[in-house]
Amino acid sequence: MTVRKTKFGTTTDGLAVDLYECRNRRGAVLKLSNYGATIVALEVPDRNGRNGNIVLGFDSVNAYEEHDAYFGATIGRYGNRIARGRFALHGKDYILATNNGENHLHGGDRGFDKVVWEARPETTVDAAGIEFTYTSPDGEEGYPGTLVVTVTYLLGDDNALSIEYTAVTDKTTVVNLTNHAYWNLSAGAAPTILDHVLMLAADRYVAVNDDLIPTGIADVTNSAMDFSKPTAIGAQIDLLPASQDDPRGFDHCYVLRNQDRSLALAARLHDPQTGRSMEVHTTEPGIQFYTSNSLDGGEADGGYPQHAAVCLETQHYPDSPNQPNFPSVRLEPGETWRSKTVYRFV
Repeated sequence: MTVRKTKFGTTTDGLAVDLYECRNRRGAVLKLSNYGATIVALEVPDRNGRNGNIVLGFDSVNAYEEHDAYFGATIGRYGNRIARGRFALHGKDYILATNNGENHLHGGDRGFDKVVWEARPETTVDAAGIEFTYTSPDGEEGYPGTLVVTVTYLLGDDNALSIEYTAVTDKTTVVNLTNHAYWNLSAGAAPTILDHVLMLAADRYVAVNDDLIPTGIADVTNSAMDFSKPTAIGAQIDLLPASQDDPRGFDHCYVLRNQDRSLALAARLHDPQTGRSMEVHTTEPGIQFYTSNSLDGGEADGGYPQHAAVCLETQHYPDSPNQPNFPSVRLEPGETWRSKTVYRFV
């Protein structure tokens, strides 16, 4: 198990950024950057044993600074949307940036994806990776409390990638951390994931309005939202209503069957062309399924076209701070927020 550090460039405000290459004994390679605690690449074998990079990414920190698609980044303090960029705690209102129409998205104008984290190599007898740490000051992006966050990535000899998150605060706050990797299991053999086959361990999803703010919980039965059995992603996209104003595709949070905070199966993704399969296991109650609808193949998107990848973001539901019937995202002083997700390649 090895970890190798190289230079990844310098941010526009002069901060040096590194790239960490973690390699296991079977030849799988995980590349991470301390800019955004980001997955830059993950190389795993296909059915013939040939390695390929299965996540979208860029080759320099400046490219990550310029794009707004959150490729591979750690998202915080709050992944997904908060309606109207506001919420209340203990009777006090907090106002956040509205960086997604009238709503707050993925931590605001400068979320955790846009900061440089401290990094420390982490190795065990059968895994190698990096522990990233970031201290978010009280009031950053409008959130209360000084929040100390750690995110630990480990690539095991079994080719499983685990991500563990912890957070502590000195004031009551809200937390919803996730990773925004864009997966294409063909490793470039196919330009899109429309032929990928997906199963989600969910019978319900969070219904949303046109601004993707929750309106309730709905059943997937007999609808385009149903991935309770292995289903080609493109076939279900074809069932969605077309719109001139919004690119057709999925951007929905699914209510996972397991809700007891144990590590449980959330999704299976399979690429028939290369034979690669990925299982997602998580302690989180939900998973955001996003089919990279906004990518357009332009230079700003690294040339990646619409539907070039699928995001499977394990998390709490959108707008949970304003939804009393959703699982709580509140974190109190003296508590430790914990979450774990494992991507297994089978």
